[in-house]
Amino acid sequence: MANPSDDPHIHVEAGALRSRAAERNMLAATFGLAAQLPAEVPTACGRRVPYAMTSTLPESVTCLPCREHAGERHRRFADQVEALGPGPGSPFSDRDAATSAAAHRDIARRFAS
Repeated sequence: MANPSDDPHIHVEAGALRSRAAERNMLAATFGLAAQLPAEVPTACGRRVPYAMTSTLPESVTCLPCREHAGERHRRFADQVEALGPGPGSPFSDRDAATSAAAHRDIARRFAS
């Protein structure tokens, strides 16, 4: 298996629409706890890389399979939010659902470019 340090690409964490760093910051702000980030994480392209070699920003990700995976995840999430927004008992308004869906479609577009 290739050494992770031989890979110059920036990846997307597998299955992530969220950011571990954002979760860590939220826990620290809410409870005063700071969880340690993992040294390595699985990526959308199937590799394990140092956490520092991942990003949620489309402009930073250089691994093409990771870009494709992240773009598709954001497109699917946008479709789900848009479909659930106008549903009965939805915790957010139609306008909020449309705004969120548009934001995720924009992120998907940025991953595709």
